[in-house]
Amino acid sequence: MKVAVYPGTFNPITNGHTDLVERASRLFDHIIVAIGTNRQKNVVLTTGQRVELAREVLGHLDNVEVCAFDSLLTEFVKQRGANIILRGLRTVADFEYEFQLVGMNRILEPSIETVFLAPAEHLSYISSTLVREIASYGGDISKFVHPAVVRVMTPDTGQA
Repeated sequence: MKVAVYPGTFNPITNGHTDLVERASRLFDHIIVAIGTNRQKNVVLTTGQRVELAREVLGHLDNVEVCAFDSLLTEFVKQRGANIILRGLRTVADFEYEFQLVGMNRILEPSIETVFLAPAEHLSYISSTLVREIASYGGDISKFVHPAVVRVMTPDTGQA
């Protein structure tokens, strides 16, 4: 069974993330969307909110599981019985950073492989950071995220 872990902060989950998970769900038997607590990132949504949103957005995919984690990624991957880390690449800058991570992860756990998928072209410009910024100014984020995310991120709902 091919089990892949797709880690990230998903702060919030975007249409780009969803596209990548949908395509990966056809390549792997089981996908674990692992929502991490990155201590270097400034998160707007709680871990619980991010997990619930991802579960709602990805609920139509039978072979996808969403959970939180707060450990070294390689340890989490091993604990879950996976040996593949799934990552998305949007830009050359993403590649440089991801290439460093691959090297570190190989040293930490040589049995784990990293697989990269590029987003659909019409989604390659979407980032959680830009979605948060647009939402913080009251802008329309509906073209970039699922309606459930819009509900949580829109200031006039009294949330986030």
